[in-house]
Amino acid sequence: MSETTVREAVTGAPDAATTVRTEPARRGTDQDGPRRSTRSLHRSDVLALAGAAVTAVSLTVLISLRVAPFDAPLGFGVLAYGLFVLAYAALVSMDGNRVTVRDRVAAVIWHSLAVLLLVALVFVVVYTMWHGRQVLPRGNFYTEDMSTTGPQQPLSSGGVLHAAAGTLIQISMALSLTVPLGLACAVFLNEVPGPYARFVRTIVEAMTALPSIVAGLFVYATVIVLLDFEKSGFAASLAISVMMLPIIIRASDVVLRLVPGSLREASYALGAGQWRTVWTVILPTARSGLTTAVILGTARGVGETSPVLLTSGMAHDLNLNPFEGPMVSLPLDTFWLVGQPQESYVIRGFGAAAVLLGLVLTLFVVARLIGGRGPGELGRRALRRRARRSHRDALRISARRRAAGPPG
Repeated sequence: MSETTVREAVTGAPDAATTVRTEPARRGTDQDGPRRSTRSLHRSDVLALAGAAVTAVSLTVLISLRVAPFDAPLGFGVLAYGLFVLAYAALVSMDGNRVTVRDRVAAVIWHSLAVLLLVALVFVVVYTMWHGRQVLPRGNFYTEDMSTTGPQQPLSSGGVLHAAAGTLIQISMALSLTVPLGLACAVFLNEVPGPYARFVRTIVEAMTALPSIVAGLFVYATVIVLLDFEKSGFAASLAISVMMLPIIIRASDVVLRLVPGSLREASYALGAGQWRTVWTVILPTARSGLTTAVILGTARGVGETSPVLLTSGMAHDLNLNPFEGPMVSLPLDTFWLVGQPQESYVIRGFGAAAVLLGLVLTLFVVARLIGGRGPGELGRRALRRRARRSHRDALRISARRRAAGPPG
């Protein structure tokens, strides 16, 4: 029944003047009813959030003006947030039970923390870009070093070419050391369980909290003092590797644990050995997660300053040889420039920090493009290769059937 009238509903006689349109009957149901919304955010939630926000701001202003006068923005924000949570809990308790109140309050807290982190990240990026805006549009900032630039030189002279090149060289050498070692150690921890594996996992977990200055002192004492190496990009890459290695091992270990055990069992059932299963089944399945582990380690190493300060030395000219002479990186160059009293150096320091942010973003995008696909997802080239192999297999099978002749 799609259309009824009030009179027809009461007396059975239709009346076109008072037509009431109802919802069409659903398939598979015996009676009509209002549609049930599956959205997680309802109108009552929006009203409760708005009311709690207005209440919190009003009470905070009243308290700061009448009860406990203070003008600190941090204190105002903390007090307003606490009152907001209490007011929201009181409003939700009017329509829900205790479980609903706990659930809504927890959701609000977690969402607000996520928003706070996002706002902090945006503030850092915008603040860095704004203070370095005078040098970022200049071409010389990316193509020159600071070897011929003094404190009184204008911003049209000098740049961060030497620091950007040093960062790329050092992080490339560190990745060439940490990626194979980290993945091999993670595979060992998962495939060869035992007391020694537990001991290694404990050491790795302890090293994730290792202060960066300790890693720099370790490389300085062993490589530079004992082995008589000079301060160079190679020594800095070793110090960065000490910081990156436990991060990559720990994250890769967690990712490899998430690979379903049924894949291993299926590979063993087909006659594959343990290490062939690791190489052809486990690692390709966890490729996306392993890429994330490498990104986390790279993010930890690319921003290190104190290990590089102790092991690479300080230089203002371009040095592409990591085994000879000091080699500065972008974090170290930023640290040195911002610490100078000249305003031009401080501006260049913020510009170097902005270049570091862009470099990290570029490395992140490249890493996601290389290994960001999930298990079973193939790219266009892989799909074309699979189609060509399938076509060759079909031709081979048909040729074998023709050579064998008709059955019987």
